[in-house]
Parts: sequence; structure tokens; C-alpha cells
Amino acid sequence: MLLFMNTKHTIVVIDGGGRGSALVAAYSKSPQVGKILAIPGNDYMQKTSTKPVVTYPDLKTTSTKEIVEICKKEHVDFIDVAQDNAVAVGLVDALREEGFTVFGPTKAEGELEWSKAFSREFMKRHNIAQPDFVVFDSVEGGLEYLQQQPDQPWFVKASGLAEGKGALPAANNAEAEERIVELQKFGEAGKTYLLEKWLKSVDGSVAEEFSAFAISDGVSWQMIGYAQDHKRALDGDKGENTGGMGVSTPPLVVTENIKKQTEEIFSKTFEGMKKEGRAYRGILYLGGILVGGNIYVVEYNARWGDPEVEVLLPGIQNDYYEIACAVTQKKLKDMLIKTDGKSRVAVAGAAKGYPGDYTNVKGKKISGLESILNALIYGAGIKAEGNNFVVNGGRIFYVVGEGKDVLEAREKAYAAMKNISIEGNNLQYRSDIGWRDVSRIKK
Repeated sequence: MLLFMNTKHTIVVIDGGGRGSALVAAYSKSPQVGKILAIPGNDYMQKTSTKPVVTYPDLKTTSTKEIVEICKKEHVDFIDVAQDNAVAVGLVDALREEGFTVFGPTKAEGELEWSKAFSREFMKRHNIAQPDFVVFDSVEGGLEYLQQQPDQPWFVKASGLAEGKGALPAANNAEAEERIVELQKFGEAGKTYLLEKWLKSVDGSVAEEFSAFAISDGVSWQMIGYAQDHKRALDGDKGENTGGMGVSTPPLVVTENIKKQTEEIFSKTFEGMKKEGRAYRGILYLGGILVGGNIYVVEYNARWGDPEVEVLLPGIQNDYYEIACAVTQKKLKDMLIKTDGKSRVAVAGAAKGYPGDYTNVKGKKISGLESILNALIYGAGIKAEGNNFVVNGGRIFYVVGEGKDVLEAREKAYAAMKNISIEGNNLQYRSDIGWRDVSRIKK
């Protein structure tokens, strides 16, 4: 289905990390795309794009006025608002008001992500299973509540956006009290917060999580795929929460029964948003946790997950530009999204010290990227300096291996990662991405 004929279009991707890199690479494959602007973008995007890429490193994804002006000046045909903060400030709304064709949810639709308090209450209204929770607007309120509760594990979660780091685990009430205070470092995002009871599997072990993705045009919707993120910084799911240290797809824990339940939840979600006057348009992420074969919703994201998009987008066989255009025209029902069925594993290469202080690693030279042949590389916190690439962020790049199963995909990803280094031995990455499915296969 060619929506635009005989014209090369200029498009914009609003994102600067690995997610933006994967989207730029996907859009560049379309014969209908001529030039791509990435705001802010990163310097490695051109390496994975088949079309010219212009980046704007000095702009933020929330620089609404400047972005509108750039889109006017460049006579942009299409804009993908892929980043959470941009959705939260209403960038989609502002661009549509100026007459641009935009893929992504409005501020009202995106409240499913940028307010966890709203999201939890929405799920309660529409009978969607979730952990028990209480919402607080003051530090004192949470501390007083904990003093009245039996000692138990908690998640302390910022209601607002905190770069994927606003869900703080606490092993007991005393630790939860510390986490409530710690949460205030996120400023406005942490002023309203939630206390959630941990969900454990039937045998008492930590319940397993997965990610699911659907796409909606406000009228109809389709499933895209499933993945399993690895949020903790260190092997064995230890250490602090991060934006994501790696991911695998498809996760073997997602059985036909789990798929059926997931689709029912998406259906309830999209119908619920319609009923509340917020018909959802764009990508919707559902984070699920499994207890006794049943799904509880951990959270929604109003966009592609990062790093999940790095393993799911390469598997889509359609022209992704046509899929996104179909959403903007409310013609998604005319599309049949096809995937190649391959397994993929992405491993994040991070600066030593991430998610804590890694300032002494910034500017350090990255070596070996040019030698990778059997894996994809998506740039994130990376910058060109002369003929070299240097570190410019916590998660620097992602290495993606693909194969017939998780074993082959994982082997390719780690074989490639071994060829990459950062000056001063400053590369950090997890060595166990996909470990659950590896264990299942080897049983």
C-alpha cells in the first residue's frame, strides 16, 4: 500500500538515543523517504541509515517552539514523536495545530505513561489487573502509611517521567521509607508517587516480566510483538534500575495463553481510552508481570520501549513508513503487519559507572565499532570527534544479534561486543542478557 507516490519525503524523528537510531534506520529503508531529520539525534545514526540524516544536538525533544520552526523551514512531510518527554509536553498537539502530519499520541493520550497515578486509576476503572497501590502527594503521607503496614517488600514509583529510573525496589518498610526520600531527587516527577506491593510467583520467587507492543490509529489496532527487557545494571538482575541493559525477543515465557490475555488487556485499554475521549494513536507498550499464569500490568509506555524497539523493528517486514502513515490516516485496518519470526538479542554498551556517575568516561574514545560484521549497531550516547566516536552518555550503543533462536542471536551479539572497547577499560555491559530463555532451552 503506497500512500504517497513518486515523491521523496522529508521526515523527522524526535529522539536521540537507541530508539531514535532504530527508527531512523527503519524509515530510511522506505523508497518514499528522501531525507531524515533527527532531533536531537546522535552522530552514529548516519552509519545505520541509507538516507541522509541531519541531527540537532543542541535541541531538546521538548523544545516545542524551535521544533515547529524547523519543521516549517524544512517543509517537513511527516514527524514521528517517539520520546516520552516530548509526548508529555504536548509536542504532538503543537505540531498538529500547525497542520503537520504527526505519528504519536497527544498529551492527553500519553497520560497513560507520564502520570502513573492516572494510569493506575485508569486500570482500576476498566478492570485491568494490576498490583495493589496507594498514591501520595507528600513524603510525610507515605511515611505515615508505612508505619501502619506489616513489614514487606515494596516498589516506590515516581508518578512522573524519570528516564526509566523512577521505580525503586525496597526489600522492607524501612528501605521503602529511604526510597521515598530518595525519590525526591527526581523533582517534579517524584512529588506524586506510588507505593506498590510486590507481586511474587506462586512459589514465592520473583515474578517474571515481559513487554508487549501494539499499534493503534484510534479506530483499530494490531499487535506488533513481545520482548523481555533487563532493567537492572548488573548480571543476575542485581544493582540499580536503568533505562534497560539489554533485551531479547521473542520471550519463551509468552505462551499462546499469555498472548490471548495480553490482547484482551490491549483491547480493554484502547476501548477504555476511546470511552474517556482519548482515542489512542501510536505505539503502546504494556509491561506485564506473570503470577500463576495471569498477567498484571506493571506500566504503560506511550511509545516504543528502548531497548525493545532495537530487536522488534528489524523484524518488521513491511515498509515502516507506510505503517506509520496508515495510523495518521486511520487506515491501519488496511495493513497487515508481518514479522520475520527471527530471535534477536540486544546488549547495551554502557559507560562504566552508569546508572550512577560516569562523568569521567565522557569523551573517551570508542574502538572496534567499524569491525562489526555479523550484528547491528545502534548508537545512543555517542558523538563523533574527528575520525573517532567518543562517549557522550550513559548507554552508549546497542549491539543486536539475530538468529533462529535466542542461543544463536545471543552468541552473535556477544561475539560482536567482545570486539568493542572504550579507552581506559571503561565499557560496561551485562553478560547474561536472555538468560531465562537460555535456561529454558538448555533444560
